[in-house]
Amino acid sequence: MLLLVDAGNTRIKWAIAAPGAAPGDWTAHGAVPHAELERLQAAWAGHGLTRAIVSNVAGHAMQAQLTALLAPLLPTPPAWFTARTELNGLRNRYRNPTQLGSDRFAAALGARSLAPGKNLVVATCGTATTVDAVSAAGDFLGGMILPGLGLMLGALARGTAQLPQVVPGATPATFADHTSDAILSGCLAAQAGAIERACAALPADLCIVSGGAAASVAPLLSVPHWMLDNIVLVGLHAAAPLLASDPASA
Repeated sequence: MLLLVDAGNTRIKWAIAAPGAAPGDWTAHGAVPHAELERLQAAWAGHGLTRAIVSNVAGHAMQAQLTALLAPLLPTPPAWFTARTELNGLRNRYRNPTQLGSDRFAAALGARSLAPGKNLVVATCGTATTVDAVSAAGDFLGGMILPGLGLMLGALARGTAQLPQVVPGATPATFADHTSDAILSGCLAAQAGAIERACAALPADLCIVSGGAAASVAPLLSVPHWMLDNIVLVGLHAAAPLLASDPASA
């Protein structure tokens, strides 16, 4: 069985796939916050894992923790996924291709595997929001990085004297008549506006929206879009047949 892991800034997302399964066709999946990392060993035990592919943007300490966690579960060390110049027909046009985050490259691979031959915008709404463009010809063109919805809301609460901390809830009116609703409306509009600007600039045939805040942001979009959980894991799954079993090759 193949284990796919997306170690993000706040949570560890994972999925387990049978040999030959289509990207996104998983036998089990889940997520835990960083503070509950130890729970993963029990979640992964008993699945007969033979291989793991990990995208990690949470730093060296997280890589060391995951390495130790996976050691008793795998016959070989995990493969640490990184961006590269080209993979599976996706050409990385970043100025320095290796500086592109592994999660962004994997998300682009996942989006292209689900909607090949289309101009795509891939928006991942997590701790940070990333908005990336993939051409119909298979070029990763680059993108935007902005504070995620939670960071925007928190920054207003911390950086002002009288504005409250707001948590995402029901979508408020554009011109809200209450301070908390006005804060949420403004931050949601900023998120959706960045995505729609990217879609107009490409121009995009489709926008794929993923991440923890996707359910809050996607309803505001006026462009064609799919909301999909775990697009990074879909990309790792799509890349798996192309990656050698040697961890250094990933």
